[in-house]
Amino acid sequence: MGINDLLSKIDFLDNDTLWVMQIFAVIFITLLIDFIQKRALKRLHNRLLKTATLWDEAVIEAIRKPLSLLIWVIGITLAADITGQNSEAAIFNIVSTIRTIGVIFALTWFALRLVNCVQKNIIASRQNSAKPIDHTTADAISKLLKISIIITGLLITLQTLGFSISGLLAFGGVGGIAIGFAAKDLLANFFGGVMIYLDRPFAVGDWIRSPDREIEGTVEEIGWRLTRIRTFDKRPLYIPNSVFSTVSVENPSRMTNRRIKETIGIRYADANKMNDITDAVKQMLKNHPEIDQKQTLIVNFNSFAPSSMDFFIYTFTRTTDWVRFHEIKQDVLLKICDIISHHGAETAFPTTTIHLPASSDLPKNGQGANG
Repeated sequence: MGINDLLSKIDFLDNDTLWVMQIFAVIFITLLIDFIQKRALKRLHNRLLKTATLWDEAVIEAIRKPLSLLIWVIGITLAADITGQNSEAAIFNIVSTIRTIGVIFALTWFALRLVNCVQKNIIASRQNSAKPIDHTTADAISKLLKISIIITGLLITLQTLGFSISGLLAFGGVGGIAIGFAAKDLLANFFGGVMIYLDRPFAVGDWIRSPDREIEGTVEEIGWRLTRIRTFDKRPLYIPNSVFSTVSVENPSRMTNRRIKETIGIRYADANKMNDITDAVKQMLKNHPEIDQKQTLIVNFNSFAPSSMDFFIYTFTRTTDWVRFHEIKQDVLLKICDIISHHGAETAFPTTTIHLPASSDLPKNGQGANG
């Protein structure tokens, strides 16, 4: 026995009251179903959090809000159908179309959320592994999937509304040429983003800089049109992707070592100690635990400067961390100062020597040379 048969047996209800109660019943049932599914999915999600599988949790998390939307779309359109049966308004003729579009939107939303949840779970699960997933690659695949899902949803929606997809695609082929000329900068940025994803000169989190432009900072996001870089003074810098196809980009984050290259001078009075000092400095660097012995290591007397005899050190640290590097460099320079002092020498500084003539050649009694 249907709800219409049940309500029609109540004699004291007229037709207007009957369909109003039908609408109320549909909305109440929709609310009840939505409440039940939220509670059930929440409990199921909490249980799946304890499993090692990434997909089940992602599916439940992705479906929660779209399923709620789908339930309400169906419930409200069913209520609208009941209203349309008792009303002559032409607007109710599009209720079925709205229902179909709502279902398409809910499914598209579910697919987009599923991609987001799977990406997040995969990155989180591989964060501490021996081979963590590349954020840039994951982001590129995620964006391609989202674009495919959105385009598919739009095409199905247009087909539902009565538009010819084949005609639309044909128009897109002809109009694409005109659009390409009108939006050449946008397309250049898009293909620049594609090249970044394919060539991977840098990734999210890398420190990059360009000697051709005033670009330096940490990459925060690589979009299809812009790349966002956070400068070292914490300002956001937005660079069109097409720029990276015309400039040189240096990626210090991928260096294998950091270099210490310094020139140090001692006094000319300590010239006889230069050989012992350079030997001691070289030995100190060879024994230093933070210096990479597989890389080039040079300590040699280099030049006669105006106020000093200079030797230079050229070596590489094991670490690439910026803060740790400066701690090691400080330790190396202080040890060099100790070595110079230990050998009874002094570090040179700019000086000026004035040579005075013999006393017999000086003017006497304040008189000039001809006085």
